[in-house]
Amino acid sequence: MIRYALKCAENHRFESWFKSATAYDALATAGHINCPICGSTEVTKDIMTPRVAAKSNKAEETAPLTKPKSKEEQALAAFKAHVEENATYVGGSFAQKAREIHSGDAPEGAIYGEAKPEEAKALIEDGIPVAPLPFRPTSKNN
Repeated sequence: MIRYALKCAENHRFESWFKSATAYDALATAGHINCPICGSTEVTKDIMTPRVAAKSNKAEETAPLTKPKSKEEQALAAFKAHVEENATYVGGSFAQKAREIHSGDAPEGAIYGEAKPEEAKALIEDGIPVAPLPFRPTSKNN
């Protein structure tokens, strides 16, 4: 496996893993490498620093997984924080709670949680306003 730093024609920078340098070349030539931000297939290798293993690099290696980089990732993180601060997490009972709120059997309020695809489809078919969230809720294990 090989990791390349890449950038698109819009100067969006990102990284991706490839089976080999030859695999990267074949995918790039066929136009199968897309920018995850704008979708452009005009992607080239970017300048990379060599990876040197050392104890001091451990914090740097995990930082990209915990801190959003792009403005889109930052906006998604802010949206997630807003939902988690202003709505009640109901876990797997989302469909039931949404029906109770819609029918007036439970007090109105913003909720979020998980629903099976068939449950979400049934809610929509019954005219209950729901929408998928573009993130997974933070685990609420105590």
